Amino acid sequence: MSNSDASSAPWLSPDERRAWLALYALATRLNPTLDAELFKRSRITLFDYHVLAMTSEAPCRNLPMSELAARSNASLSRLSHVVKKLEGRGWMERSPSPDDARVTTASLTDEGMAALEQLAPDHVRSVRNLVFDGLDERDVADLERIGRRILSRIEPGNSIVEDNNPENGIC
Repeated sequence: MSNSDASSAPWLSPDERRAWLALYALATRLNPTLDAELFKRSRITLFDYHVLAMTSEAPCRNLPMSELAARSNASLSRLSHVVKKLEGRGWMERSPSPDDARVTTASLTDEGMAALEQLAPDHVRSVRNLVFDGLDERDVADLERIGRRILSRIEPGNSIVEDNNPENGIC
């Protein structure tokens, strides 16, 4: 961008600036706060927890790694590292897909499900306390709408934007 392009770019309005600063502070403070609580309880991160949760919602508690990466908003390399760590705890397993040996499937073990069930009540309480207890129904709907709209500009095919809810399937 040339200097003339930069100087002609509009500044944020005062309302936009306040909204941006609030969003920025939220984005930089919420995850580390939830991370710290989970790490203190079970030495896992919020991302680790999210991988477990997304896998638990899938039919038969397993997903192709590419689908789990999409649902976890992660690269395959980051996801692979985390699944390997969770495998070390006995919480997840990886295996070739029975349908296509080129595809690796990640599965939540019974031990992993038990760990998730133990962690979930306190984690949900934290999320409620930090996020939802201060909002009314309209705020919650606005938060979803705004989050989806912003995310669709960042990553149009994101599973949150596409509203890919887990489906119950036959195992």
